[in-house]
Amino acid sequence: MRTDFCEQLGIEFPIFAFTHCRDVAAAVSNAGGLGVLGAVGFTAGQLEVELAWLDEHVNGIYGVDLVIPSKYEGKGVEGLSPEQLEKQLAQMVPQGHRDFAAKLLDDHGVPPLPDGEHHNELLGWTATTAAPQVEVILRHPKAKLVANALGTPPADVVAKIQESGRVIGALCGSVKHALAHKEAGLDFVVCQGTEGGGHCGEISSLVLWPQVVEAIGDMPLLAAGGIGNGAQVAAALAMGAQGAWTGSLWLTVEEANVPPAQRDTYLSASSHDTVRSRSWTGKPCRMLRNDWTDAWEAEGTPDPLPMPLQMMVALDGVKRGHRYPEAAKDVNFNPVGQVVGMMDRVERSADVVNRLVEEYVTACDRLAKLNS
Repeated sequence: MRTDFCEQLGIEFPIFAFTHCRDVAAAVSNAGGLGVLGAVGFTAGQLEVELAWLDEHVNGIYGVDLVIPSKYEGKGVEGLSPEQLEKQLAQMVPQGHRDFAAKLLDDHGVPPLPDGEHHNELLGWTATTAAPQVEVILRHPKAKLVANALGTPPADVVAKIQESGRVIGALCGSVKHALAHKEAGLDFVVCQGTEGGGHCGEISSLVLWPQVVEAIGDMPLLAAGGIGNGAQVAAALAMGAQGAWTGSLWLTVEEANVPPAQRDTYLSASSHDTVRSRSWTGKPCRMLRNDWTDAWEAEGTPDPLPMPLQMMVALDGVKRGHRYPEAAKDVNFNPVGQVVGMMDRVERSADVVNRLVEEYVTACDRLAKLNS
């Protein structure tokens, strides 16, 4: 099961776990895979705390995931601080969108945030606001892998990461995107089919993975989208992938900081319950369908804004939903892939890694018997 990319990174299993929870990232890395902490939503100071904790609790290495879209409102604005850019973008958000979102939350009985718990609206999501996060990553030697979730990262970011001895890659949902990553000199691609949770394209994993493998040649590809067991890991490696990039699986593990009410929503959902929607981030993103996603699609309601403006509208809903998950169960942000239908129990993260390995071996044995 050990691939060339495993050898390059010095990890035991080609299992990569994207998560917003440091405990999950540490558990996966310590179990032989590689935990990847999502940085979006953290200030530079908060990210420093998270990575310092990972440095102390991870025996080997871990990764960090950034969100610097290739296209977004405000791209190309030079000389502004993150605070100035946020203020400028906030002026582009129609008040009607904010009112619509607030009414939707109020109508579902989701309380407002208490005084003192309000937040900055942009923590990542643009090159300017992600730049301080990059500087934090460079101060932590165990953070050996960096991935960008939306498009090819800026050339200066690529250079800084690679010059520090780290590897940097990016997600793709098409051959075109993968070739752009290769042309930019990235070290790997994460190829995600439409089944995957979060931002995704329209092509299924089974069709997309081999197309991208053929297009990028010997550049390492990590397969994402629809991987929920070890047989699917085996299928990805059989098609030329160097590893499996997983995300949804880690939303229901014991260590995840997902509120119990939200976790129960995932555990009870089927694979039919997801939808690609622009209603939270402004770009097509797979999540559980609920009253929030339906409301933004209804006739006569506001159209979602481009990234990052829609996130500036929706972020109050994210924060209120996390603080009051019971009240927000019908309007919460639940990004997850179609494998949610396979997520029917709570496991420890290390046990998930071990299960994926055991199921991989079983699948390979089954093929070996067929071949014999």
